[in-house]
Amino acid sequence: MTVIVQKFGGTSVADIARIKAAALLVKKELDRGNQVVVVVSAMAGTTDKLANYSLSAFAYGKKREFDVVLAAGEQITSGLLALALQEIGINSQSWLGWQLPIITDSNFNNSKIKNINTKPLKDCLDANIVPVIAGFQGVYQNEITTLGRGGSDTTAVAITAALKADRCDIYTDVVGVMTADPRIVVKARKIDEVTYEEMLEMASNGAKVLHSRAVEIAIKYNIKLQILSSFIDEPGTQLITERKNMEEHLVTGITYAADESKILLRNIPNLPGHASVIFAPLKHANVNIDMIVQNAKSGDKAVDLTFTVPKAQVETSLNCLRNLKLPWFSDDNIFVDNDIAKISVIGVGMKTHSGVAQKMFQVLAEKGINIDVVSTSEIKISVLIDAQYMELAVRSLHTAYGLDSIDGENTTLGNK
Repeated sequence: MTVIVQKFGGTSVADIARIKAAALLVKKELDRGNQVVVVVSAMAGTTDKLANYSLSAFAYGKKREFDVVLAAGEQITSGLLALALQEIGINSQSWLGWQLPIITDSNFNNSKIKNINTKPLKDCLDANIVPVIAGFQGVYQNEITTLGRGGSDTTAVAITAALKADRCDIYTDVVGVMTADPRIVVKARKIDEVTYEEMLEMASNGAKVLHSRAVEIAIKYNIKLQILSSFIDEPGTQLITERKNMEEHLVTGITYAADESKILLRNIPNLPGHASVIFAPLKHANVNIDMIVQNAKSGDKAVDLTFTVPKAQVETSLNCLRNLKLPWFSDDNIFVDNDIAKISVIGVGMKTHSGVAQKMFQVLAEKGINIDVVSTSEIKISVLIDAQYMELAVRSLHTAYGLDSIDGENTTLGNK
């Protein structure tokens, strides 16, 4: 039989009515003759509430205890959805991360999955029982761990891989992957198909519809994946390996990230090895470094180094740098800017078209938006700008690349 993993995000299980609606979506898949495994997030807003409880009262507590608190949200939802399924005559059983178990490493608050015991899930399926798994959580040596924000997506795709299931359906509050955030761009539209490569860039650069680690697992294990609305019955977005008409497709979407900070280190000796010394403790502290730019001229004795980190990791980053106790290093040459936004233009068509970066720079210049830092990959261009211009930049670029309408100019650029 076909095995489908269904994952329901926080808005899809936000209250009892929505949990009951999610149960009907499970039933719909069962009625097609498929076997179903369910993964759930916490009810919308619950994880933030639990995190605020912990941080406001116990800001310097051990990460172990934070994970015990944070994991409670998914535990509640898994039990409630199992009850909702039982109410409509479907045999169901909830499972927590430690019960399967989902084995992770020891990095509390942001652990990585190492192994999943699928025997309990296979036993459930053989007995016609729908397992409902609490996402976002696992276990390390009898200690509860969590996978970081967006971790329920990671749980769902990892279980799909471990079970060798036929497909993973991610249910959310949007109709699929959009060309931009519809809350900012009213003309944003659904993308019917997006490559894994594009989805990874979009997820890594601010798109909230799917977590980047989940995409990485999907790529590694060649998982069939789609993103659907739990509220509207229509086709969602299919993830595909490659586009048949890549020559005709330029930009897929515009993303933004407003949760990063820029750290500038000035007057670093221009000698081999200093970058390694700086970034080594940040790696040890599991700080996620994003954009990196070094400014130096030939013959300069000192350089400036700029990089971005999540806002939540700024203090950790600064403490790591201060603890280096290097003779040239002091608070006088550390500058932090929290009022930045990263804007990214993403599309596989960049591989075969020129002029994409020039058009981005031109549009931003016409709007009076200064570019601070630029970073590129084969299918992405990202810039750092002042946060106050974030929405203007996204809307302007969405229009400029012809994404406002299906029949826009999103096919050719040339060197304008």
